[in-house]
Amino acid sequence: MTVDGPAGPLELAVDHPTDGRAEGLALIAHPHPLFGGTLDNKVVQTLARGMLARRMICIRPNFRGVGFSQGQHDDGRGEQDDLWAAWRWAEQTYGSAVGEARWMAGFSFGAVMVTHVYRDWPAKRQAAGLCAKPCQVNLLVGLAAERFAPSPIDETARLIHGELDDVVSLSSVLRFAQEHNQPVAVMPGAGHFFHGSLPALRRMIDHALADL
Repeated sequence: MTVDGPAGPLELAVDHPTDGRAEGLALIAHPHPLFGGTLDNKVVQTLARGMLARRMICIRPNFRGVGFSQGQHDDGRGEQDDLWAAWRWAEQTYGSAVGEARWMAGFSFGAVMVTHVYRDWPAKRQAAGLCAKPCQVNLLVGLAAERFAPSPIDETARLIHGELDDVVSLSSVLRFAQEHNQPVAVMPGAGHFFHGSLPALRRMIDHALADL
């Protein structure tokens, strides 16, 4: 489906809990559009399945210029606007019918975009006339910390990274996390795209969300 976005139509995939009971909304951001990132990415879908299991309605937008989303890649600036447009649509469509939980997740470039959305959460939501529900969790997988500058993180962040990531070094993510005094869950033997490791990644996602 498509909704109104800042650069034209914005394509979304929306996943509902199988039993129809939703306790909140989750927004999931895909990896870099210029390197094949889409809402159908396997890590993005794994994130969605983990959040669906916790009764979240999951919204997976295609950034501008990807799939049926109009516009051109904007080096992470317009992509933040795309995520905000997806949030506005989700709140207007489902906000009054679901629980209080508001979660975000992202993979690689998408994880960096999630840190920026979290940084602007109170002011942007107020400006858009959205309810002031806090964002309780930011699940960041393969955070592209050495390729793009993430915004600061806090205790809402859950970081998962592959030990053998050859796109974004584990050491760069550990340094970033140390600066903000937050832990990183490391998957032994996994690369950036978690090839052959998606079931284990799903278990790590479940563990990261278990205390919520």
